[in-house]
Amino acid sequence: MALDRWIALAFIALCCVYGYAAFFTMDDILPPILRRNPIWPSTFPKILAVAGIIVGLIVLFSAKPAAKAEKADGTIDLSRLGEYHIWQAIGLLALMVAYAMTLRPLGFLTSTVLFLVLGATLLGERKFHILIPVAVIGAGSIWYLVQEVLGIFLRPWPAFLV
Repeated sequence: MALDRWIALAFIALCCVYGYAAFFTMDDILPPILRRNPIWPSTFPKILAVAGIIVGLIVLFSAKPAAKAEKADGTIDLSRLGEYHIWQAIGLLALMVAYAMTLRPLGFLTSTVLFLVLGATLLGERKFHILIPVAVIGAGSIWYLVQEVLGIFLRPWPAFLV
């Protein structure tokens, strides 16, 4: 079986576990007053689980392309896997984990600006005179929308400043 089908099978298994949690465990902890709502907190996870299973099944059972067919641009050639930018992808994943770990100690604004600047630098952007103001404006705008418009508390500054 081809690699994409193995990945689709693992994705289906993950969506089944996620769907089980969404359908059977999330609704049990709702207070009685919320059980009358038409949309529950588990509604979006249920939709994601079903959509993920459908997409996984489509990939799993779709027809395999002909072996002699010319590879189209943008397709991944597993025989040339070493030529891709794997280390950039791994670095970006590590940066995402570091971002999640620094949200509380450094605050939203500092962590987000650092993540955006370091992530863009890792991916090759070198125009810091544009990058830094865009990161600051983007992080500030998101913080304002979440904090002031939605009313969800989001610590903007590092813990030692507050």
